[in-house]
Amino acid sequence: MKIAVYPGSFDPITLGHLDIIERSAKMVDRLIVGVLVNQAKTPLFSMEDRVKMIQDLTKDYGNVEVRAFKGLLVDFAHECKATIIVRGLRAVTDFEYELQLAQTNKVIAPDVDTIFLTTNLKYSYLSSSTVKEIASYHGDITPFVPEEIVEKIKEQYKVDH
Repeated sequence: MKIAVYPGSFDPITLGHLDIIERSAKMVDRLIVGVLVNQAKTPLFSMEDRVKMIQDLTKDYGNVEVRAFKGLLVDFAHECKATIIVRGLRAVTDFEYELQLAQTNKVIAPDVDTIFLTTNLKYSYLSSSTVKEIASYHGDITPFVPEEIVEKIKEQYKVDH
């Protein structure tokens, strides 16, 4: 059974993230979306809320599971019995950073490979940080995130509905 982990903070999940989830889920028997608990950052949504949102958005995918994790990604991959880490690349600037991480992970865990999926061109500029910035100024985020979570993001910025 091919098991892959797609890690990220997903704060909030974007249409670009969902694109990578959908595409990578077709390549493996089981895809585990790993929601990173990063103590260095103050997230917009709690870990529990992020896990629940992704579970709701991926409930129709028969082979996607969503779990929170902290610590080293390769340790989480081993815990999940995953041999593949999925990473999305938006631009060439992502590649250098992601390559460094992938090579480091390969030294720590030689049994785990990283695959890179280039983001769909229509999402190549998109990041959770961009979404948060637009939302903080009460801008329209509907082209960037799933319809189901637009109101949840607005609530975080106390935007009039």
